[in-house]
Amino acid sequence: MSEITVVHLMRHGEVHNPDGVLYGRRAGYHLSELGREMAERVADHLQNRDITYVVSSPLERAQETAAPVAKSHGLVVASDARLLEAENVFEGKTFGVGDGALRKPANWKHLTNPFKPSWGEPYVEQVVRMTSAIEAARDAARGHEAVAVSHQLPIWIVRSFAEKRRLWHDPRRRQCTLASLTSFTYEGDRLVSVGYSEPARDLVPVHLLAGAKPVKGKSKAFGA
Repeated sequence: MSEITVVHLMRHGEVHNPDGVLYGRRAGYHLSELGREMAERVADHLQNRDITYVVSSPLERAQETAAPVAKSHGLVVASDARLLEAENVFEGKTFGVGDGALRKPANWKHLTNPFKPSWGEPYVEQVVRMTSAIEAARDAARGHEAVAVSHQLPIWIVRSFAEKRRLWHDPRRRQCTLASLTSFTYEGDRLVSVGYSEPARDLVPVHLLAGAKPVKGKSKAFGA
């Protein structure tokens, strides 16, 4: 029988972002106090799991989320740029309902093709790099478990690909809350299942849960 390896794709915790901007790949955005609590909660949840490798996107919010998990298993957090947030032309802008970048006609040209999408990194490119990162984590933790901390959109896109769903989607319907785990289980090199859990769900602000109704002045996008 082939060995079983599990790679948990973890979304980072809540970020301190008082201006409500889409921070994307910008440096300098750290976990909020609540975000640190989320990271500790997941570390506790995974305490008794056979974690032998922890890797993260290079961005601060992801590295800080990975740190408690690594510490609880006596590991050092590795860095992998393939786990980065998706590129987005609206980075640095506010994106709230009725009061953000979409109100400006100059930005409308970026919204012409939701299937690619025209406003950022193509979905197919996200699938390629995220799949490669997951497989590298699998190889580093053969026969054990790995945690790879990334960001909402890349996690959702690679999960959609793995589950044979279309890649274009309604962002409000992503099942990938803050500090959630999307777990890929492999038998040898073969992916056999994808699971999902929310160890810190009770800590997640209601407007950031999957399917939540948009609130004026509050955007799900900048919590990516």
